[in-house]
Amino acid sequence: MALPEILAVLMVAAVVGLLMFGYPVALTLGGASLIFAGIGHFAGVMDFSLLGALPARVFGVMTNEVLLAIPLFVFMGVMLERSAIAEELLETMGRLFGTLRGGLGISVTLVGTLLAAAKGVVGATTVTMGLITLPAMLRYGYDKRLAAGTVAATATLAQIFPPATVLVLLGDQLSHAYQAAQLAQGNIAPASVTVSDLFAGAIVPGFALVALYILFLIFMAVFFPKTSPAIPLEPGAPKGFAMARRVVEVMVAPLALILAVLGSILGGIATPTEAASIGALGAALLAARRARLGEVLAPVVRKTAQITSMIFVILIGATLFSLVFRGLGGDDMVHRALSDLPGGTAGAILVVMLALFLLGFVMDAFEIIFVVVPIVAPILLTMPGVDPVWLGIMMALNLQTSYMHPPLGPTLFYLRGVAPPEITTWNIYVGVIPFVLIQLFALVVLWYVPGLATALPHALYGR
Repeated sequence: MALPEILAVLMVAAVVGLLMFGYPVALTLGGASLIFAGIGHFAGVMDFSLLGALPARVFGVMTNEVLLAIPLFVFMGVMLERSAIAEELLETMGRLFGTLRGGLGISVTLVGTLLAAAKGVVGATTVTMGLITLPAMLRYGYDKRLAAGTVAATATLAQIFPPATVLVLLGDQLSHAYQAAQLAQGNIAPASVTVSDLFAGAIVPGFALVALYILFLIFMAVFFPKTSPAIPLEPGAPKGFAMARRVVEVMVAPLALILAVLGSILGGIATPTEAASIGALGAALLAARRARLGEVLAPVVRKTAQITSMIFVILIGATLFSLVFRGLGGDDMVHRALSDLPGGTAGAILVVMLALFLLGFVMDAFEIIFVVVPIVAPILLTMPGVDPVWLGIMMALNLQTSYMHPPLGPTLFYLRGVAPPEITTWNIYVGVIPFVLIQLFALVVLWYVPGLATALPHALYGR
């Protein structure tokens, strides 16, 4: 291995090590990159003037129309979080299904799916679900491990359910990677893959995961009834037509908002950025309908600015990292390594998936998308039989699994921070294991049945 490639490997190791010690991600990426760029320059293996390309790259990122959807989707999610919609949904769905054994767990899964589709940010969904649903499940006698696992797994659906922020960023990165792969193969008029393609590709796998979660909860209710008891019907609770009316009142507005956002994207009526503006406005109108807009607008804007700034600062650091990594010849080294692996295309994808899974313990999904995907995706997409939408959904589902895998899954720490005192860390770790196994099963199924991810985009867009 040549000196520049050794420096590239050491730079990656330094970044991972510093992240494990708790250093800020964006500063770690930028600082380590600058240090190794300096080492490479003085060692005579890298021209420091290469960093002159950084301003143009950062400007390109900041003027990217697709990425304008990020603050709008974040605003939509935070506004829905602060407008008490989740509480109403859970209360109503709990009354609808709670009298059945395991019904409250199913209600939590369904409400969590709606929140995942509405918010698109795992941390916010986990905190909301943990604060609202965990105490209710414990109060009605649910097993602590099952309750914690259900909440963690359902909240992590925000990683893959459109309009997930992760899918927006992944779609943008894969679009560049797919075009680069085709140009490398001599195609001077490359096809494109869009965020809309990934949104469409994620729908079937996302609902399949929800179905598997519900089947597991039904299994637990049937064979281990003490883990998920039925909720006694409260005196004066609405029944029959009154209950149906209440369900409609609570469900119509958030469902209409989600369908308006996704429908406009999948139907080709609006771009993801335009649909995100619809979602942001709709969430504000829902808050205003509850007379909460003036109360929550300022904190929602502050939270949106905080999350958006975090994402883009990480993106700038990752851009510098990628630039230095390529300057040291790291991309050529990765290309040779993946091409020489036994098993061909399948072996290369398996190694990348394993690496993404392990990196998910120490890096956020945003960091992995900005740092790793631009390096490995162009290489994988030049290999025969690799569909970009399938690869993107495999990556998203993989990152979702690592997000809640013990002992370092970020969802577990989010949940630990808001869980009641009687829920121990061990309860959370043990509780998520069945759901992690379900995720891995879904990942294997998607590997062998890629049509689950590609059929809907093909039907909608003919790709």
